[in-house]
Formats: sequence, structure tokens, C-alpha cells
Amino acid sequence: MSSIDLAIFSSRISAVCDEMGAVLKRAAFSPNIKDRLDYSCAIFDSKGNLCAQAAHIPVHLGSMAYAMSGIIERFDWHDGDMVIVNDPFLGGTHLPDVTLIAPVFYDGALIGFVANRAHHVNIGSDSPGSMPISSSLEEEGIVISPTKIIDQSVLDESLLEKLAHSFEAKGDYLAQVGANKSGVTRLTELVTRTGVESYLAQLNDLNAYGRRLAQAELSRITPGEYEFSDVMDGDGITSDPITIRCKLRVSKHGIVADFTGTSAQVAGNVNCPLSVTAAGVFYAFRCLLPDYTPACAGAFSVIDIIAPDGCLLNANYPAAVAAGNVETSTRVVDAVLGALSQADVTLAASASHGSMNNIAMGSHDSQHPWDYYETIGGGMGASVNGSGLSCVQTHMTNTLNTPIESLESHFPIQITEYSIRKHSGGEGLFYGGDGIVREFEFLSDTQVTLLTERRQHQPWGLNGGSAGKVGCNRLNGELLAPKVSLQVKAGDRVRIETPGGGGWGEPNS
Repeated sequence: MSSIDLAIFSSRISAVCDEMGAVLKRAAFSPNIKDRLDYSCAIFDSKGNLCAQAAHIPVHLGSMAYAMSGIIERFDWHDGDMVIVNDPFLGGTHLPDVTLIAPVFYDGALIGFVANRAHHVNIGSDSPGSMPISSSLEEEGIVISPTKIIDQSVLDESLLEKLAHSFEAKGDYLAQVGANKSGVTRLTELVTRTGVESYLAQLNDLNAYGRRLAQAELSRITPGEYEFSDVMDGDGITSDPITIRCKLRVSKHGIVADFTGTSAQVAGNVNCPLSVTAAGVFYAFRCLLPDYTPACAGAFSVIDIIAPDGCLLNANYPAAVAAGNVETSTRVVDAVLGALSQADVTLAASASHGSMNNIAMGSHDSQHPWDYYETIGGGMGASVNGSGLSCVQTHMTNTLNTPIESLESHFPIQITEYSIRKHSGGEGLFYGGDGIVREFEFLSDTQVTLLTERRQHQPWGLNGGSAGKVGCNRLNGELLAPKVSLQVKAGDRVRIETPGGGGWGEPNS
């Protein structure tokens, strides 16, 4: 295949993912999906290998790419089927992220799958927002083992009613169904135009091309072993620091990311299934590749991962994992980038704000039940290319902020401040980006959960740049722990000040 034909094919299948995302966004009911865009869409081949993905949420897509094959082997697939799953230990992330998978048939033959993953704010946890301070998976909500929600075009209405806690939630699940149906239709049209044999041959060419690009770019890293350790603030049960240790072994054959020496899994919910760890590693190296590198299995095939069984990054069922997806995955990226900086300080940016700054809230009062969850941006780390951006989501999340108008129209909340946290980025030749101040005033009694990081350990700088400021959380002016659940009264205010990014390079005198 010529390079032009390959580029066209890559764009075509990526466009299918983009359209799936557009359908999901427009059909969904909840602010988490239609406003924050907390969802992802992808295409896989008949064996579960990643073929294409939209530029949605890195932690969603990397984890799906890592574990899809194990899910599809469980079923005898038929045209019109659709499987639903959220089990973190079967390729998921955490329970609120629910994945729907649909097979694609052509002339009776299975040629691939489309899938989307979206965040549901109520997945059955007793804690509103379904992001509790938990110590076991069962506390975090309903675990959905891979199950057919649609069997040969017949929707399992009883399963949908069991999962959907509201009209809005039902609409979100049906929006996911619609997105997959769109993907099946568009991929079938593509195969019809190209012919099935040509389509499969082009997939092989695309993966080979992705592998060549990855090998060429990663071979620029000087062969050797490079180590870096970083820490987390605690697990929500204790404040003891938790170590993530990464050793990169770089050779002409590829890269091994070895996390031996990382802390054992903990009582709190910052544990990761291996699929989430893989997502962090894949993302970090994807940042080194050219923009035109296809998001396919071939591009990740030169990277191997070692994480000892039972450690924080390869936790065993039924470990609590709600914050592993959002907080620990980000620290995995920091550890990998820190190790890369030991090979060449120009390869990596300084640490970004290092937390998704999660806030979950709501009330399960039978009269007026509601649930809400959002992540808040912060400062991006600086690099050899320039200063970091301020007030952005970084690394493993790619969501938008919820517009204040949407938030206040849906829930009994007012935003009393939403501003740049000035001078929170680290100094240097290039400055780290500044964090965010976001303050919530509650108009009714509300349960609030905060899952945040970098409140005790600063985002580090590189090459002489200084660290960014740690974040802080406050209730009516009083300092809160990084991870906490609390009951607030009407009129109370929770203020979140997110960390800045680290600086890069010695400041000019």
C-alpha cells in the first residue's frame, strides 16, 4: 500500500471513532458525558487488537487496548449483539466507567468490534457520585461482569432497568448503544467500499507501519537502564506515602517498563488493575511519537510491562480501585516521564499537577436524589519546548470542565469562584503552568467526596526548574485531607486549589 493510501485508510477508520463520539455526546443526558465528554470510542479487529481510537480519554483507551482480547473470547458472537462490562479486573478502569462492545460482521464473517466507554455518575455506590473512600470493590458499586445487554438485536430490558437508576442514566446507556450502532454501520460501509480482503490487508499494513514508527522514534533513546521513583500522598485510609518505582530498560528491540519495587497494594482505593497501569505506560510513550502515528496495536507492540502480582499497580481482586484509575494512573505517567528524563532531560516535561482533583457529591434522599462528579484541571509541567499551560487537564484525562451554567441548572450548587491560581507553577527558564481555584457553595445538605493528590508532595521540576506548589482543599476555610468524605450543610463552601506544574531549566539571571 502506498503511503497516501495508508494515510487515507487511517483517517477513515479514525473518523468512524470520531462519529461514534459525536453520536454519544449528542444523545447523552448527563453533564458528565454531554458536557465534560468523559467517554471514549475505538475499533478493534476480530482478535481484539486495537485498530483505531478517537482522541478521547487516554486511561480509557489504553486499558481497553490492553485487555480487549480476554473479553471477546468469552462469547459466541452474533450480528446485533452488544456486551456490557465495567469490571476493573477484566480490562476496565473503575466501576463508573461502563464499556459497551459490539461485533461487526460482513457476509456472515466476524471482522472486528466497535466499543465505547463512558463515565456513569451513579453505579450503585452508597456514596453519591460513586467515588467513595473505599476499601473494597463491593463498596464502589455494581460490578458488571461481561454480559450481553443486546442479544441478536433484542435489548435486555430487565438488565437495563437494574443498571439505570434514573431516566437520565437510562438515556446515557441508550446513547452508548446508539454510538456503537453508528460505528457498526460506518465500519460496514467502509468494508463494503474497500472489500473485506482489502480492508484486512490494510489493517495489517497499518499495524506494521505503526510498529515501524514506534521503533524508529524510540530507538532515539540511548540504550540503558533508567530509574525514577515518585510517591502518592496516601490511600484515604492512612496518610502513609506510597511509592511507585519505575525502571526503564531500553534496547534496540524495544522498551521494558519494570515497576518492581513499587509498594504493595493498599487498603484504600488507589490500587490499579494492570490494564490501568498499561494505559499510563502506553500514553507516556505515545507522547514521544509523531502526531501522525496511528493509534493501533502495532504502535504499542514494542513496549513490555512488568508489575509484580499484588503490588499497587497490579492489584488483586477485590481491591478497591476507584481512585487508581484517576490518581494512580497519573502518577504512573510521572514515574515513566521521570525515568525518561534520566536518559535525556529534553525527552520529558516536568511534572504536571498530578491529580484529576476529583470531587463527587450529591444526596440519596428519596425526595430529591442527585449525583454529580467532576475532575478539575491544574498546571502543566514545563519542558524544553516552553512553559506549561495553565488551568488544563493533563495526561490521563482529557475531559472538559463542566460549564457553570450547566452545573447550576442541574444541581443545588453555586460556583462562587472559578479562577487561575496565580503563581502556583514552578519557576525556571520555562515556567510551570498555574493551577485552578474552584469553589462550590451548596444550596442543600450534601455528601461530598474528595479524591486528590499532590497535596503533600510537590510536582517536580527538571533541569534546574523548581517544583510547582501543592494543592489544597478547604471546607469553610479549614484545611481538609487530600482524600476525604464529609457531610456539608446548606451554605457551606468547599474550595479546591489545584497544584501548579513544575518548571524546566535554570532561571535566567
